[in-house]
Amino acid sequence: MLLSTQTEMFARKFGDHTAIKTLAAIGWDALDFSMFDQNDPKFILQRDDWRETAQAIRKTADENNIIFNQAHAPFASYIPGNDEYNTKIFAKIVRSIEIAGILGAKIIIVHPITLSGSPEDQKAKNIEFYNALLPYCKQFGVKIALENMWGRDKDTKAIIPAACSTAAEFVDYIDSLDSGWFCACLDIGHGEMQGAGALSSVELIKALGHKRLQALHVHDNDKIGDLHSLPFTYAINWGSITDALKEIDYCGIFTFEADSYLGKFPPELYASVSKLMLDVGKYLIRNL
Repeated sequence: MLLSTQTEMFARKFGDHTAIKTLAAIGWDALDFSMFDQNDPKFILQRDDWRETAQAIRKTADENNIIFNQAHAPFASYIPGNDEYNTKIFAKIVRSIEIAGILGAKIIIVHPITLSGSPEDQKAKNIEFYNALLPYCKQFGVKIALENMWGRDKDTKAIIPAACSTAAEFVDYIDSLDSGWFCACLDIGHGEMQGAGALSSVELIKALGHKRLQALHVHDNDKIGDLHSLPFTYAINWGSITDALKEIDYCGIFTFEADSYLGKFPPELYASVSKLMLDVGKYLIRNL
């Protein structure tokens, strides 16, 4: 099983090429290419030469013997009532799929749309959205992974369900799409964020099973906030997580999305902290 981490924090501080060289030297097997920033004109999705930029990034990875096993599209994928934004973000998501293909990534994470109103309307909008992306998946050879989301009540500030946050809904979404081009990415931190004990990623892992679940976002939290911290630093029971993954014979992508922990340190310590993250990942994988 390949062990990977996102490029976001290293790339933001040092640029993509230095990030790739550093993470390869630390010993990561692979990288998750982060495409979050939609405002910086130097950012790949904003550049006129984005294809050439992606090719250069791929060349640096090849030269440093590291691969991109997945990528992450920009988000939010849709804002109700904002047609201008929705047109632009759809084009950027399409571009991110092509970039993932250039980098050699086989999976790209694309967040589902969360709407107020009925679950049926939300599902219909999401199936329409993902099916509109299907031709680009086929063209560029990249599978889309849906991620379980979370929401917050605007009055009480309590964590509430959002798209794919329940096991039944997540399974239903995946089974309603072309299994050759769509799969599940379980965000373990999100799966624990319904308040302590109210929902568990274990439930989601077992419901999704071996075939649907093909990617993970691995990070820790206090079961209340989306903290994106290093496993074993907060409240998630990692023994129960690895037991559940072992039970379904999980063999997909194992990716750290714990850059908020990394960001607590001075940039000069990023490499040392990332090495600790790598060691934690190796420990977790040994228990699968």
